[in-house]
Amino acid sequence: MYKLAITSIAAFVLSVGISMPLYSDEDGHDGTNLGIKIETLAKSSKEWSGETLPAYPESQPQITVLRITVPVGVELPFHSHPVINAAVVIQGKLELSLKDYKKRIFNTGDALIEVVNKVHTGKSIGQDDLIVIVFYAGTEKLPNTVLAN
Repeated sequence: MYKLAITSIAAFVLSVGISMPLYSDEDGHDGTNLGIKIETLAKSSKEWSGETLPAYPESQPQITVLRITVPVGVELPFHSHPVINAAVVIQGKLELSLKDYKKRIFNTGDALIEVVNKVHTGKSIGQDDLIVIVFYAGTEKLPNTVLAN
């Protein structure tokens, strides 16, 4: 009786496991079957500062993708982002600083989830000009960046 119960449970678990789709970091694109490699660069509900991201505003979404080049040694003016955004450092080295002097450095290949509604600055501190690709998940009613007073 015990063997029959164990065999029945094992058969059930196996059949459920086989019938369920297998998921990985490829987001359902079936890339591994095509020889495509997909690597998650950043996935979080937190900003680089450790704070939780805010809820999305309720208005028409607007996605913006920018390629930004900052010459070596240039520091951006203090600013904030009222919308959620993320970036990938394509070249160079980026130092981000909050007004309270909390800092983080991101190198070529690093991805980051930017702070929202927090005044901060960024500086190109590497040997090469900084190039970042930034993805803004904003709305038609909000600017992506606001300069601080």
